Amino acid sequence: MLKKTLAALAIGSALLSAGNVMAADYVVDKQGQHAFVNFKISHLGYSYIYGTFKDVDGTFSFDATKPEDSKITFNVNTASIFTNNAERDKHISSKDFLEVDKFAKATFVSTSVKSTGKNAEGKDTADVTGDLTIHGVTKPVVVKAIFVGEGKDPWGGYRAGFEGTTSIKRSDFGKMMDLGPQSDEVKLIISFEGVKAK
Repeated sequence: MLKKTLAALAIGSALLSAGNVMAADYVVDKQGQHAFVNFKISHLGYSYIYGTFKDVDGTFSFDATKPEDSKITFNVNTASIFTNNAERDKHISSKDFLEVDKFAKATFVSTSVKSTGKNAEGKDTADVTGDLTIHGVTKPVVVKAIFVGEGKDPWGGYRAGFEGTTSIKRSDFGKMMDLGPQSDEVKLIISFEGVKAK
C-alpha cells in the first residue's frame, strides 16, 4: 500500500511539473523597441519603397516543446508609418490609403500554429495563421515564422524572439488608391522579442 501511495505521489508530482512548463505569457518588448513591422512594395514597377511602423505592441504565449499551442496578438499604430519621406507618409496616412484618422490600429490575432520543421540554420519554423485587420477589413493570412531563440537577459528577465514574413494584397483590404497591379502586393517582415511576464 505504501508503494502504491508513493507511486501515486510521484506521478502527481510529475504531472504538476509538466504543468509548470506549459506555455508562458510574454509581452512584446516595446519599451526597448525590440519589435519591428517593416514592409516592401513596388513603386509603379520601377523600384521599391521600404517602410516601417514605429509604434507596435503585442502579447503572446509560447512553449518551445508545444509550439502548436502558441497564441499571439499584435497591434500596429497606423499613424506611426515611416518611409523616410514626410510627404509620402502623410499621403499614405490619408483617405487615399490607410485613413489613420478613421482606422488607427491594424491588428493580427493568431488562430492556429503549425510546425513546419527547421530552416537551413537549424531554427524551428512554423506557419502561423491568423486574422489580419487593416483599414477596417479582416482577412486570414499565413505568416512564415522562425523561432530565433530564447533565454535569460542581463536584466533578470527571460526572452523569446521570432521573425516572420507574409505577403498581402492592398486590394483585399478595402478601397485604396489604385497604383496598378505591380503595386498591389505588399511584403511584410515582422521581427520581435517578448519578455516573459512575471
